[in-house]
Formats: sequence, C-alpha cells, structure tokens
Amino acid sequence: MAEHSDSHGNDYRKNSLSVWGAVSLGTGVMIGAGIFALTGQVADLAKDWFVMAFMAGGVIAGFSAYSYVKLTQAYPSAGGIAMFLSKAYGKGSLTAIFALLMYFSMVINESLVARTFASYTSHVINYEAQWLIPSLAVGLIAFAFFINILNNEFIQTFSFVMAVIKALGLITLAIGGLWASGIDFETISVVPRDAGAGGVLAGVALSILAYKGFTTITNSGDEIKEPKKNVARAIVISLLICGGAYLLVTLAVGSSLSINDIVQAKDYALAEAARPVYGKLGLWITVGFAIIATVSGVIASAFAVSRMLAMLTKMELVPHSHFGMPGSIQKHTLVYTVVMAMLLAAFFDLGRIASLGAIFYIIMDIAIHWGVFRYLRKDVSANPVILLTAIVLDIVVLTAFIHIKWESDPLIIWTALIGIFLISVGEVIFLKYKQKADT
Repeated sequence: MAEHSDSHGNDYRKNSLSVWGAVSLGTGVMIGAGIFALTGQVADLAKDWFVMAFMAGGVIAGFSAYSYVKLTQAYPSAGGIAMFLSKAYGKGSLTAIFALLMYFSMVINESLVARTFASYTSHVINYEAQWLIPSLAVGLIAFAFFINILNNEFIQTFSFVMAVIKALGLITLAIGGLWASGIDFETISVVPRDAGAGGVLAGVALSILAYKGFTTITNSGDEIKEPKKNVARAIVISLLICGGAYLLVTLAVGSSLSINDIVQAKDYALAEAARPVYGKLGLWITVGFAIIATVSGVIASAFAVSRMLAMLTKMELVPHSHFGMPGSIQKHTLVYTVVMAMLLAAFFDLGRIASLGAIFYIIMDIAIHWGVFRYLRKDVSANPVILLTAIVLDIVVLTAFIHIKWESDPLIIWTALIGIFLISVGEVIFLKYKQKADT
C-alpha cells in the first residue's frame, strides 16, 4: 500500500453537518433514484401493484433502518457501514467483501441516477444521437465531482436547497395530478391481474433501492452534530419524507397512465404522467424537477460513497494508490468513485444497473442485520425480533428477484455472481499478501 500524507482533518470535520443537512443528503439520494429512475422499472415487475410495491419497500427499509440507527448510536463514524461491519465481523475478509458490495451498490446507484438525469434532459434537447444520453450522464458525474471537492457547508446548503425544491415540486405535481384525474385509481387494481406473487416481490426488491439512500447518512457519521442523537433523527425524517412523496407520486402516475403506458415510458414515466394532466407545460416542469432531483442525488451519492471507500482504505482493507495525485485519501477515493460511475453510466442501461445494485445492496443488508443479531445486539441494545424480521424480509424479496431475473435476464445474475466472486477472491488474496508483508 502506498504511503500518504493524509490530511484527514481537511475532509472529515466534526460537527460540520446539521441534522437537516444530513436529511437533505439522504433525501437527495432517495428521491433522485427512487421516483425518477425506478417508477417504470418497478411497474414493469409488479404491474398493477406497483404502488403497493413502493410502500412495501418502505416498510422493509424501515425494518432495515433499525439496525443502522442502533449501530450509529453506538458507533458514530465517517464511513459508517464499513465501521459497522468491522465491529461485527472484525477487520478481515468478510468485512471487506460486504463493505465492497455496499460500495459498488452505491456507485451503481450513482450511475443509475446519472442515466436518469440524461433520459429526462434529452427531452429538452432537440437532437437525437446514441451518444447523447451516455455523454450527459458522464457530464453530470463530472459536475458532482467538482461540487464534492468543495467544503461540507457548501455541499449541505446546496443539497438542502435542492431537496426542498424537488420535494415541494413533486408533491405539488402529484396533488395536482390526483385532483385533475378526479382521484381515480382504476388503473391500480385491488388484485394484480398481470403480475404473480414473484413479480410483485421482485418489484418490492427493486423498490428498496428507492429508500436505501438513508444509509448515506450513516456514512457522514461524526461529521453530523451530536451524531448519537441526530443521525437516527435524520434517518427517520428522510424515510418519512420520501415515503410520503413516493405514495403521492405513484398514486398520481397510476391515476394518469395505464400500467402498460408506465412500463412503456419506463425511464421517464413521471414526465409522461404529467403530459395528460398538465399538457406540454407539465412535461417541461416535470423534466425540470427531474433534473434538479437527479443532480442533487448524484452529488449526495458521491459525497457518501467516497467517504466509505476512504474508511476502508484507512482500515487497510482495500489496496490504494494515489497515482501521483495530490491531496488526501478521501480526494483519491472520490476520483476512483467518479471514474467507475462514469464507466457504468456510459455503457449500461437503467434496468441492468438497477438490478445489479439491488442484489449487491440486499446481500450487504442481510450481513448487517445478521452481524448485529449474532455479535452486537447486547452491545447496541437491539431487539432480536426486529433484526430477524428484517433478515427474513430481505431474503424473501431477494429470492423472488433473483428468480424473476434468472428467467428474464440471466446475464444480470451471472454478472452479480461473477462480481461477488471477483470481490471475494481479490480481497482474500490482498489481505493474505498484506499479512505476509506486515510480518
């Protein structure tokens, strides 16, 4: 491992984020990915029950949040999830493997939101070319990099303003859509006509990505003022805000478009849902809000994920080289994160990016809950029934999701398996080499 003169204090500043700054980072990731990127994807799987799939995903996220809240109250730290895993499994290969699954899930989320930004932005550009959407996505990630090299106060102010604008905008559009449609939910049947139980559960699994942004709050750790109290508050507030926004928006979409129309629109379902209600103006307004939401989502995601990789580097669980770059480790991990997100955004489509991210994230989530249940529940005063419920819910939706994807797109499952294998083998080899080098 290369030596670094890491100016750690320049990147991690205790008490530099307020509770509302943390909320804006969490909602920035959630709303950016959840509604604009996943509405069509979830509807494709859950069909007539796509609204319920989003709500069920929120319930599962609520059970998942319990472990993270308990862990953060006991061990507030920048890079949160990496530290949580190390508390449960020690500073070894298991911690590194599960943490990297989370890391890559977050990078995938970043590229997912960037592709969504490109899909919506292409609606206002009177030009068609195959390279347009990948180029716009890569450009947004580059912009997020430049924002993230600024100080925390600027990032939280920028994220907060963006979060308020997009939350109010989405709620206004949703209420207007429901009112204009006469609050008619005929397209959302009580019993799903087209989707079996497996499809509905797979839709729930994918919808969990719409809420997993709350984990970015834990990665800010002791940068948040009074972290043992305020991290938990920020997580709960973020989930409540996003759950309410998702309910209103999915109901509005379901009342404006048929399920087939939502699935056909897919990457820009909200824009199409606004068209019959507000006309062309509504389409432009929705695109504008989508751009705001996705821009802030990518910025917030890059902020959190680079800190997690920096923590793994400081723990000496991953290899690191500065490649001649100046500055601290966190600046370097930001560069690595941005480059990987750019590659994914340039070459993968939305559906496959989201599916891969869901698999990686849920596996890591199960590892967190099991680690707390098996090793830490007394230390953090956690309720074992809630922990086991979270594990069971994750396993059920992950199994259904893998089954559906194996039948419809087995390449995703093979890619996930190969990715997990390479991460595992790479970590085992690296840690053995490092152990020999240290002796």
